Amino acid sequence: MPCLTSDGRLTESAKEMLQLLDAPRTPDQVAQLIGLPLYRIRASLREMVEAGLVEQRDDHYATLEAGRKKLAEQS
Repeated sequence: MPCLTSDGRLTESAKEMLQLLDAPRTPDQVAQLIGLPLYRIRASLREMVEAGLVEQRDDHYATLEAGRKKLAEQS
């Protein structure tokens, strides 16, 4: 599930995830809160980590400053 469009904008699901990850959460927690399958959440989290928007610590993910900035730019 792509998190960024071809022009570099956040998708709606990516925006929702970045907002939820303001507090560290596990992929399972994110999937339950958003209502999407876990495999889609994990794929999105990998993409956002690679893009520098989210960090992983153990089994939790949290939004980085770059993710908050990107979210603010598009709100």
